[in-house]
Amino acid sequence: MKLYGYWRSSAAYRVRIALNLKNIACQLIPVHLVKNGGEQHQDQYVELNPTHLVPTLIDGELVLNQSMAIIDYLDNIYPECALYPDDVAEKAVVQSLALDIACEIHPVNNLRIQQYLANELNVDDQSKLKWTLHWMNTGFIALETRLRKTSGDYCYKDQVTIADLCLAPQVYNANRFGVDMSQYPIISAIVERCNHLPAFIDALPENQDDAQ
Repeated sequence: MKLYGYWRSSAAYRVRIALNLKNIACQLIPVHLVKNGGEQHQDQYVELNPTHLVPTLIDGELVLNQSMAIIDYLDNIYPECALYPDDVAEKAVVQSLALDIACEIHPVNNLRIQQYLANELNVDDQSKLKWTLHWMNTGFIALETRLRKTSGDYCYKDQVTIADLCLAPQVYNANRFGVDMSQYPIISAIVERCNHLPAFIDALPENQDDAQ
């Protein structure tokens, strides 16, 4: 099994956590998103992933993109340390929490969105940051409200789920952008607990071989 990713990619980060939790042996192959105009745009990589994004998982003949699909695939073939509750309704709640993060908060701070704002729309750095913080905070406000009803030690009760795998990388990004996370005590407490777990520590961006 091979995972193509970038050390600071939130999407690759969440997949690394899943691999670690499940003790899955996997070769991590770096794809530098900035160097040489972005290695994700090189022909050899685009053949694997036409979206020009990371991560991409290779498992035998299977080539799979989209981190959420990759995590679900890993959860199905390696059921130990399940990332969803067994109950169908509870599973749906966890999935919705994860998608609130992966689909509503994460994309606005994605590198290609940031580059488009600056390079194509000529948005200055101050305006770009203001735009980004607005939408990140909008997402965190809603998530904090939901977590008042669902959380225990983690996003859903006391089980580490795919929602936590999405949340920890997104808070890592939020800190990079300067979001005031003291506004979100539930989110902050959950991520603090996650970041004491070995699987999360080993997946941290700065602990990757390609970290810069």
